[in-house]
Amino acid sequence: MRTSEQMQKMKTQPGFIAALDQSGGSTPHALALYGIKDHAWKDDDEMFDLVHQMRTRVITNPSFTGERILGAILFEDTMDRDIEGQPTADYLWNVKRVVPFLKVDKGLQPEKDGVQLMKPMPELAALLDKARTKHIFGTKMRSVIQRASPAGINHVMHQQFEVAGRILDTRLVPIIEPEVDIHCPQKARAEALLKEALLEKLNRLPEGQQVMLKLTLPEQADFYADCIRHPKVVRVLALSGGYKQEEADARLRKNHGVIASFSRALLEGLSVHQTDAEFNATLGASIQRIYEASIT
Repeated sequence: MRTSEQMQKMKTQPGFIAALDQSGGSTPHALALYGIKDHAWKDDDEMFDLVHQMRTRVITNPSFTGERILGAILFEDTMDRDIEGQPTADYLWNVKRVVPFLKVDKGLQPEKDGVQLMKPMPELAALLDKARTKHIFGTKMRSVIQRASPAGINHVMHQQFEVAGRILDTRLVPIIEPEVDIHCPQKARAEALLKEALLEKLNRLPEGQQVMLKLTLPEQADFYADCIRHPKVVRVLALSGGYKQEEADARLRKNHGVIASFSRALLEGLSVHQTDAEFNATLGASIQRIYEASIT
């Protein structure tokens, strides 16, 4: 019952997805933006304690609810912890009506053929089993496209959909994220190659299987309309990709039917040094701006 209600929410409700999934490599940068410098912790355990405090402050905020936020993407460490006495995923759904997702990739391989594939995931099956026991609805995995390389983009699509098939077999819903670097020298060309490869893979998905897509905001407005309309796609999300929130929102408004799944852009302006009133006002305004850009 929970899963069907969550699927209905993901398919039909206006709103956006909060990306709260910075992991080991990106956590120090996320904490620095929040005003906590890297000399503030002595080891990884303390670092992850600090980032969980930050995420808890965001998730428990009065403005962080399922009215405007459809889902939240978590890092494994966050999934394994509690918020106000409940496992994080249960708190998100039971208290906030926000659908929980889990980042499952283990980072990126070095660039080859103009792309960065995902590192091997030997423990994926065990992680997916744990995700199901923790009441996770879906997953997310990221690759990066840095050049308009047909061979490289095909490799990204092959890997993404191969892993997505394994995720679908466990009845979780995969978010496929082939990010086009916003500094890609032929970004529009890379997006054209990506869309062609995406549609080909979507057309081959078995009957009854659906995925979500998380894509860089494109150079051409409404470029991914074919993906939004595709029967195998639950929802198309946009990543901020390094754009500041103002530019990300402006680009998002031009892409009708695409909703935000922002990370840095969502948390822009938040600081550990803010009072609760200041923090609430900053996050509330950010959520409202991103929500409005997501409902065009």
